[in-house]
Amino acid sequence: MRIIFFGTPDFAVPSLKALMESGEDIVGVVSQPDRLKGRGHKLSRPPVKEFAILHGIPVIQPPDIKTPSFFEELSRQSPEIIIVVAYGKLIPPDILKLPPMGCINVHASLLPKYRGAAPIQRALMNGETVTGITTMFMDEGLDTGDILLQEEIVINSEDNAYTLGLKLSELGAVLLVRTLNGLKDNSIQRRPQTGVSSYAPVLKKEDGRIDWSLPAKKILDLIRGTYPWPGAYCYFNKEKISVIGAKIIDTDTESTPGIIIKITGNGLHIGTGKGIISLKEVKPEGRKPMSARAFANGRRLREQMTLDAI
Repeated sequence: MRIIFFGTPDFAVPSLKALMESGEDIVGVVSQPDRLKGRGHKLSRPPVKEFAILHGIPVIQPPDIKTPSFFEELSRQSPEIIIVVAYGKLIPPDILKLPPMGCINVHASLLPKYRGAAPIQRALMNGETVTGITTMFMDEGLDTGDILLQEEIVINSEDNAYTLGLKLSELGAVLLVRTLNGLKDNSIQRRPQTGVSSYAPVLKKEDGRIDWSLPAKKILDLIRGTYPWPGAYCYFNKEKISVIGAKIIDTDTESTPGIIIKITGNGLHIGTGKGIISLKEVKPEGRKPMSARAFANGRRLREQMTLDAI
């Protein structure tokens, strides 16, 4: 089957690898342009591009996928089907109609829940305990196409967006191969999405700001859902502090939000709107990650001081 694969980040690499290992004819990969990254602003290739180059698959990186010239370039490849996994942009209608077998998307949620760009992060931020992968036929809407296959996965209490993303990327690869095989032998049928829909808009830097007046559970969900980007953060004496690891001490104690209740060898106990959360690992801006206790020692923190005192 002649396939053009649209994908950009690490999440999409297992799906591309699975297609290649299953013997599919991948005639081209479309990925987003290289980006400047890091303090040195070095040009960085997308992970999907790196994988494709390593395995001799042609790569196209159009700055705009809505141009006639890009459509003509795709048309010359005569794809039977297009696979889209975390490409990062909406696919225009003319491309959706190009391959005779349509366009298939691997989405990291149990649709119609968490349509949009950040389903993994938003599921964690909302305290979900189950999520999954959906493969679907794409239409012109935002993740509104007919479902082909779905599979659930339990969200572990220790998962964050990084670890959960790894699990879902591998599950997505398996489900994608099963989907293509099912389409070939007509063993699966498309079905419309049903149930209550929800959306997972792209994260912004400010989405990581910790509001200590929220319950401890909600704050922990934010920490898990925003790691590694944009990261949950607060301030102390105008210094931005990213919170990498934390755990809940209790969910009932009432105290002043953001106040340092106790400094222990294992962390900082911080008051919230309801309950106490213990910060385990933090990263001051421009510094390496460190234990919360090391941070407390370095900043001479004392009990009854308050975080977010800008």
